[in-house]
Amino acid sequence: MEEQCYADRTYLRQLLQEHPQWTVHQLMDATGRSRSWVKKWRKRLRDASPDDEMVLHGQSRARRHPPEPIHPQVVERILEIRDHPPDHLQRIPGPKAILYYLHRDETLQASGRHVPTSTSTIWRILDAHGRIAREPTREHVPVERPAPMRSWQMDFKDVSSVPADPEGKQQHVVETLNVVDVGTSIVVEAVVRDDFTNETVLWALTHTFLNHGLPERLTFDRDPRFVGSWSGRDFPSAVMRFLLCLGLDAQVCPAQRPDRNAFVERYHRSYGEECLAVERPQDQARADEVTQRYRQHFNWERPNQALTCHNQPPRVAFPTLPQLPPLPESVDPDRWLTAVDGRRYRRRITCRGSIRLDNRSYYVKQALAGQYVTVRVDAAQRQLVIEHNKRLIKQIPIKGLYRETLSFETYFDAIREEARLDWRRMLHERQRRVAM
Repeated sequence: MEEQCYADRTYLRQLLQEHPQWTVHQLMDATGRSRSWVKKWRKRLRDASPDDEMVLHGQSRARRHPPEPIHPQVVERILEIRDHPPDHLQRIPGPKAILYYLHRDETLQASGRHVPTSTSTIWRILDAHGRIAREPTREHVPVERPAPMRSWQMDFKDVSSVPADPEGKQQHVVETLNVVDVGTSIVVEAVVRDDFTNETVLWALTHTFLNHGLPERLTFDRDPRFVGSWSGRDFPSAVMRFLLCLGLDAQVCPAQRPDRNAFVERYHRSYGEECLAVERPQDQARADEVTQRYRQHFNWERPNQALTCHNQPPRVAFPTLPQLPPLPESVDPDRWLTAVDGRRYRRRITCRGSIRLDNRSYYVKQALAGQYVTVRVDAAQRQLVIEHNKRLIKQIPIKGLYRETLSFETYFDAIREEARLDWRRMLHERQRRVAM
């Protein structure tokens, strides 16, 4: 850049010597430079000797003399204006407002002190004296990783390249239920379907547990097919009860907190960018094919920058995995009660004097119609304790309990029917909301 400028200045001096009568516009056309550049260098070259080579070099824009220091009296006045705004200013003055009041200060004008004219100077003074609020430095705390295959996260990923069905689903036509292990970043399972409901989620989870065993914890978001309601209901859904009865620690992420499900969310980014966006599958069969191929690539071939993988594919970093407990032969179908023992739920009494908890109705009292009551779960007595204004109203046995141990096959059929009821109720709720 400097070499080009040096050549242009040399050429300009040559033009001035050969054509001293040329106008600024003619010199601009010949050099291809701006008006201000031509006028500046024409003056410098005319003032210098014709054989002076130093004038052709650019001049530094750095200060030749250090700036005049700000007197402590001026600094004190700046801080005083900041801390005690004048003229009843109903806000904390910023650098521009401080400059306004500073240049109207009669005491400073009489003293002859140098008053800054730049807002950046005012800002530096305020910052140096602690008047600029700064966010505290956030210290990065690495997430503590559990042991391999002990804690899983699951979530749905939409295969958006599959076109809508004119006579069926218009959105989320095909989805993938991905399960990722937190301790190793291994993609445990990837189930691709076009009919995910509460019931089919149970099928997918059972298939995963049969192939890989039972982890200690499973984390998921508030998807209605997990929690059993479009609004994220509070009472355990069929899927939640299924996990609790198997002895898993089922963790539901709070609303708008994808960071609590970060490992599967991070996999979704790679899966979406490196697989779905590249392959663009148009139907379920093709989506399943590319998904399983990418899962194999992700686990065995693709280097992973997770702290536990050390820039290796997850299955290369963890060539051997612990053996997880298999699905039990028998299940206590009422085991989920211990997880909600003592919890309270707020319910509104209907016009018929009843409340609805899960998929079942409980009669409370006709006189309380339209009012809210608190429902407490008493797992030991297997009953609901109804309270109104902190006063006991009624104790009702919990409906739908089995009170005996069932084989896994029998229990699975029963919980699958409950999941089907959850789905029907959700569809009814959505239709009612649309109608409103």
